[in-house]
Amino acid sequence: MLQSLQIRNYVLIDSLDVDFPEGLVIISGQTGAGKSILLGALTLLLGAKTDASILGNRAENCVVEALFKVPADDSKLKGLVSGNETDWNEGELILRRVVSPSGRSRAFVNDSPVTLQSLQEITSHLVDIHTQHQTLLLNDPGFQLSLLDHFAGNEALLLDCEGSFRTLKALETEVADIRGRLSRLAEERAYNEARFQKLEEARLQEGELESLEAEQRQLANAEEIKNHLGAVEELMNPSDPEAGGMSISSALKEAQRALEKAGKYIPLSASLTGRIESARIELDDILEEVSALNARTELNQARLERVEERMTLLYDLLRQFGAASEEDLIAQRDALSELLFDSTALEDRLAELEKQVASERKRLSDLCERLHGAREQAREPFAQAVIKRLRDLELEHAVFEVAIRETAISATGCDRVQFLFSASGAVPVDVAKCASGGEMSRLMLCLKAMMAKFMNMPTLIFDEIDSGVSGSAADKMGEMICAMGKDMQIFAITHLPQVAAKGDAHYLVEKEFDVLGTTATTTIRPIQGQDRVREIARMLSGSQITPEAIANARSLLR
Repeated sequence: MLQSLQIRNYVLIDSLDVDFPEGLVIISGQTGAGKSILLGALTLLLGAKTDASILGNRAENCVVEALFKVPADDSKLKGLVSGNETDWNEGELILRRVVSPSGRSRAFVNDSPVTLQSLQEITSHLVDIHTQHQTLLLNDPGFQLSLLDHFAGNEALLLDCEGSFRTLKALETEVADIRGRLSRLAEERAYNEARFQKLEEARLQEGELESLEAEQRQLANAEEIKNHLGAVEELMNPSDPEAGGMSISSALKEAQRALEKAGKYIPLSASLTGRIESARIELDDILEEVSALNARTELNQARLERVEERMTLLYDLLRQFGAASEEDLIAQRDALSELLFDSTALEDRLAELEKQVASERKRLSDLCERLHGAREQAREPFAQAVIKRLRDLELEHAVFEVAIRETAISATGCDRVQFLFSASGAVPVDVAKCASGGEMSRLMLCLKAMMAKFMNMPTLIFDEIDSGVSGSAADKMGEMICAMGKDMQIFAITHLPQVAAKGDAHYLVEKEFDVLGTTATTTIRPIQGQDRVREIARMLSGSQITPEAIANARSLLR
């Protein structure tokens, strides 16, 4: 139940703190006093969309907060709260919605931030608001089907049916996808085979092009390379010593011997011989490697042509396939291979999926048949329960029937429900085509009373459900709403004194002006005693409260 409500800076509500009891709570007030504003603040808390226009003071936040008492053992609600990483305070939920001047809003449950969707899921188990316009739901086949299913206790069957329907649709989507892929494979096979064959015959290797380019540079410049290397050899080891040349190694040996002789007289010069020896050994190694390079460098025109042909092939493939490297070409080759040779696996998967589709379709069909049977079984008891309540609301000749018609399979089965109604006892027709406003209000109240019983909704709010009803019928509606208040918390926003007099508590919504009479604020306060008598008398007689209205109000309250 809704135990308390705090509102700050919402439209004409400056600051409001109000506590509510159990049972039937009446909310009344003159037209324009702000009852709809109060309801709007509550719907904001329940997850309605919003913007900065709701701010009374555009420089401050709007805050709506409520304390709900809930059963500590409500496992479904506990799962929703805990699933949002929110603490579950046994038997207590604090909901808060904050709207900033920018229009952005934040939601909290037990002081933990939650998404708007999570807030809506949680509050859908706490409060149901029925407005004047909700009688339009009577024209909605989905709403009608939902009522019958709740009456029949089909919740578990519906969950199974919805799960089976989603599974079937997912399987059918995958089947269609695989069939499309197989069809595209068939259409593009020749083209893909040609491309794959071209890449496969190329025998691609990662890094090959870089290696070929290096080899091509060597082969193309082999003569110049050999000239340079030969010159180095000639300088380090002349080919004709008799011409006066001496190799670097021989010259260093001579220098080493000369230093050894000088060392007899200058000890420091003797130490230089070791360094000359090291330099000579290093230079001999360099000469050996230069000679080896020179020997390996060959003038091979045939090899150069083969290398350049291979490079041309690779360059052409890179251009044709829009690739940046051999790695890209290899990846495309492997992808084409998968496309060409994966059809067998796809066909096997398709065969497996088609078996699953047939099995799930059979399961869904069985669930639809069970749902249909349950609905057929509940159809007449549901109609009789509605008729009994309608008779209690002075529709003695009312006829109400539930027609079940076959429709395409969906998540709710293969049935379409249609409510048929006649207030006069004539042949019932579609409820949307025959009921007046007052009749629709009474019919909707009957249905809401039944819903409240089998949906275990802790708090139900009626916003002028008695619109279009008056006299003794209004009194009977008040009795029905009062009876509902014995099992749950009921808020009734009403203009009918017959309904207002039956409340366990009565709250008055008023609009107050400042001393200048220019700025208005909306307030709500509990009334009792003489104040309640006068409010009901006002509802009876209007702005001019007569002694007769006072007496009538006291009579109604008694």
